[in-house]
Amino acid sequence: MKDRKTKIMHKKRFWLLFFILGFCVLGFGLTGGFNKKMIYNMDSIGKNIICFGDSITFSKGSDKGKDYPSVLSKLTGLPVINAGINEDTSGGGLKRLESDVLSKDPLLVIIEFSGNDFLFKLPIADTFKNVEEMIKRIQSKRAMVAVADISSGIIMGEYKEGFRKLANKYNAIFIPSVLSGIVTEPSLKSDVMHPNNEGYKIVAHRVYRQILPYLNRNALSRNLKK
Repeated sequence: MKDRKTKIMHKKRFWLLFFILGFCVLGFGLTGGFNKKMIYNMDSIGKNIICFGDSITFSKGSDKGKDYPSVLSKLTGLPVINAGINEDTSGGGLKRLESDVLSKDPLLVIIEFSGNDFLFKLPIADTFKNVEEMIKRIQSKRAMVAVADISSGIIMGEYKEGFRKLANKYNAIFIPSVLSGIVTEPSLKSDVMHPNNEGYKIVAHRVYRQILPYLNRNALSRNLKK
């Protein structure tokens, strides 16, 4: 009789542990696993991914339909707006934020600025201030934010760390080193500074890998609310 009670107790403990483990697995699945943080506005109800930046986002040197936002749209299956402008700075981007981003029903905005700020020798503190203001205003519209870093090795390394800190501070996605290995490889560039079709394809895939877990969580959140 005692052995039977012991077996029953062990069986109950087994099923209790089984259900606890199941809930843990479900929880991690909903949040993307151990290595992906929760970000602000994960439940965004916006429609469009907006790539917001300078000539890298505009994809200077690419052919029609081969720019990184176009490739990203094919990868995600979602509408992606190319809001990049050649030679734009973070200050210029901030001025057109309302018309080019906030008014476009954003689901996720990928911010990519700093290259021209660096070339024009604008104060790095101003760059961080402008990008921080972009993040806050985009998040106030209930959209997710990703900050893309275009540094390469030690070149613009201070921008990389600053953007990482901003992303952490505001629970945004950080996309590091999107141009790594491209700026030093002539076969991937259209000129001294800009990628070609193949280079922008690599950029799009790097961005895609970083944002995919959050797009999946957003889709799951929407489905649960139906």
